Amino acid sequence: MSKLGEILQQEVRAEIDEILGGADSRVEMIIREAETKASDRVAAYEKKAEARLRAATFLAESSAGLIVSTARAQARSQVMALVEERAMTLLEQIAAGPEFDRILEALAEEAMKATEKVEAVVVHPNDKGRLAPWARRKGLELQTDAGLRLGVRMVASGGQRSVENSLPERLHRAWETLASGVAQQLWG
Repeated sequence: MSKLGEILQQEVRAEIDEILGGADSRVEMIIREAETKASDRVAAYEKKAEARLRAATFLAESSAGLIVSTARAQARSQVMALVEERAMTLLEQIAAGPEFDRILEALAEEAMKATEKVEAVVVHPNDKGRLAPWARRKGLELQTDAGLRLGVRMVASGGQRSVENSLPERLHRAWETLASGVAQQLWG
């Protein structure tokens, strides 16, 4: 090869080396930028994932707390219903005893005081014999109603007004007050 060819070849190689050197540095710069962008994206994704995880954890804990609170409230409600049912059973046991005659008369006296111009007293058919002597002494007609439990109903003249006084009714009226005391005893 001629001297001129060698010089040209050297110049071309120098130019190629320069171009390749610039290309290498550009490639390195592009790779660094890509790595930085990728790293930034990974960091952003990790932050989002952590935020989602925190939100999901908070939601799960809140849901679990709500479920536990609901279960406790339902359990307490069931216990209170059982206590009320047990109280009613005890009232029915009292009604089966000999003291119930006196209790029935006391209920009748209270109801009579709350009713003007009483003409009749109503009791459950099973209690007719228990209250008959009292009704005779008071000069009242004695009627029966199978739907009336553990108490009496006073009927005013003309049947326009009546007053019921029964153990279940009294328990029902007092239950809200009693229930708070029972709950205090059970759960503090």
